[in-house]
Amino acid sequence: MFEAIFTPESVAVIGASPNPERVGYAVLKNILDNGYPGAVYPINPHIPEILGCQAYASVLDVPDPIELAVLVVPIGQVLPVVEQCGQKGVRGLVVITAGFKEAGSEGNELERKLLALVRSYGMDMIGPNSLGVIDTFSKLNASFAGVMPNQGNIALMSQSGAICAAILDWSKNRGIGFSRFVSLGNKTDINEVTLLRAWGSDPESKVILAYLEDISDGASFIATAREVTRQVPVIAIKSGTTAAGSRAASSHTGSLAGSEQAYEAAFAQSGILRARTVSELFDLALIFSYQPLIQGNRVAVVTNSGGMGIIAADAVERSGLAMALFAPATIERLNHDLPPSASVYNPVDILGDARSNRYQTAITAVLEDPGVDGLIIMLTPQAQSALVEIAETIGETVASYKKPVVTCFMGGYSLGPALAALSRAHIPNYTFPERAVQSIAGMHHYYERRRRPQRIYRTFEADQEQVRQIFADAHASGRVELSEGEVRAVLSAYGLRLPESHLALSTEEAVQQAAMLGFPVVMKIASPDILLKTEIGGVKLGITGEEAARDSFELIEYRTRKYWPEARVHGVFVQEMIKPGQEFLITVHRDPQFGPLVAIGLGGMYVEVMKDVAYRLAPISEQDVRDQIRSLRAYPLLRGAGGNPPVDVLAVEDCVLRISQLVTDFTEIVELDINPLVIHHEGEGAVVLDARILIQ
Repeated sequence: MFEAIFTPESVAVIGASPNPERVGYAVLKNILDNGYPGAVYPINPHIPEILGCQAYASVLDVPDPIELAVLVVPIGQVLPVVEQCGQKGVRGLVVITAGFKEAGSEGNELERKLLALVRSYGMDMIGPNSLGVIDTFSKLNASFAGVMPNQGNIALMSQSGAICAAILDWSKNRGIGFSRFVSLGNKTDINEVTLLRAWGSDPESKVILAYLEDISDGASFIATAREVTRQVPVIAIKSGTTAAGSRAASSHTGSLAGSEQAYEAAFAQSGILRARTVSELFDLALIFSYQPLIQGNRVAVVTNSGGMGIIAADAVERSGLAMALFAPATIERLNHDLPPSASVYNPVDILGDARSNRYQTAITAVLEDPGVDGLIIMLTPQAQSALVEIAETIGETVASYKKPVVTCFMGGYSLGPALAALSRAHIPNYTFPERAVQSIAGMHHYYERRRRPQRIYRTFEADQEQVRQIFADAHASGRVELSEGEVRAVLSAYGLRLPESHLALSTEEAVQQAAMLGFPVVMKIASPDILLKTEIGGVKLGITGEEAARDSFELIEYRTRKYWPEARVHGVFVQEMIKPGQEFLITVHRDPQFGPLVAIGLGGMYVEVMKDVAYRLAPISEQDVRDQIRSLRAYPLLRGAGGNPPVDVLAVEDCVLRISQLVTDFTEIVELDINPLVIHHEGEGAVVLDARILIQ
């Protein structure tokens, strides 16, 4: 697990300084002051001794082996120093120096050379542009962070050194401990994927936190996160989700930000919990670090304020959790032990004058109820409240139960000592009930994801050779957009159902083909140049007889020549008329970091006005596509809400999975649009009416 970086037997600080205002001083002092037991070598060619340690002109002058080197040198010296480290046999590097790809093209080229040099010597590197690394178990603080965190079970990686520093400072104030800390910087070598893989099997890390501005390898990230999150919760906050944020991320660490929809899909499919704000990241870290994993969605509330209990109950219902229904024995016990005016149903109101013994009574009864999976304990300070005593009683009472318990002690001025007592007992406290509920909801979400079976990827028989030939023909003719006939052939090769269709080159051919298909039929112009066929009158629906077929063919040709005379026209398609159904769309575009991003939604206003679209990244599993369809706000309409018969959702799943396989098999597909897919009643299937494919 990158032992040379986290548990080295010796460390050299290259660029160590006796000047307290320099980063080289802060890094060396942090290593010396926090109990690191290994050998420490300051490297500075101008000074013989720094902070009581003998200094050396270069790593090559150190007589003993060096496992880790921390570089705090001007950017022009980085490559020569790394070369010396390689010659010395250094195994790990932490490059704090900035000015690489985040600074522009010259820095980007320098960073490329740095990586090549590091790999040529088989070294592992954090950075460049890093704040440093910390391991509380080896007592190594090779960073210029302002505080050394307490020892704990949270592993933290961040692309922002400043956010790292803020989190460490916050955690010190709250008594929260960390196992490992890494400021990724530009993550030129070691990145979020390699750290996830390493920390996923780390017995000292119970939860992994990540602040990300971009992801280096989308496919590897998803695959690794799926494995890791089955063992350890991973909570991530992703910045750069707006245009302004994306530009700032690029200038900060040279990040290439993928689309927000792609990141949302990546987190959903990989099992990562996404925090929307820094406070939510902290809130989730608290509950996962301190509390056992919840085993269900039934939550109880014990409070000394009826009003706050009602607010908490509302938040529970909104979050998708459920207010627990107490067993009759629990209600009887609470009735017996609490004052007559107390409320013994959930939320349990133990009244404003409650002291520690009443809290203990209610908490014990509730936690012993088998129908309760988690508990929120609330307190608003009253004149009678012995706050520290209540906090200590809560800690002692809940310690023997394997159910998550959080508190919501509301207030500020009088709560300091009580909150410290809760922290010592490893009870997370949240300032407002909504935050307490959201933290439990996040834990339950992780529990549900983890207990799902392994994903199943369905594979369909497909005529890949036919598709390959179609793409080759398009490339040979210099086209990036397939013709309608080519699109139909590609989709048919992957088993999608389309209306029967024939190309007519003359009026009489059109009439014959319409009669053969059986009226009514559809006619549409066959032209690779005309995308919006309906707008120029290039489509006719519901053609009911031979005379109408003749007139329609001639009218389509006339309108095409009139409104788009330069268009290439291959004829007119005569197609079977598909009966009406629910219109649906499936679109794909290729995200630069994650690959094919598949979007689905109901047609018309649901997409255009309500923006009701769900995204997943290909390849899509059976569980993924079920989640994707059910996440649509309009999903109840598909299942028959409003009195309409349910449509064939299984056929939609099948279509999405076939498209997922197609765009995974053929990376040259950069865009694919099916609009509409007409879904018929349950068991009757779905038909692609119109589609478009762009290739590289």
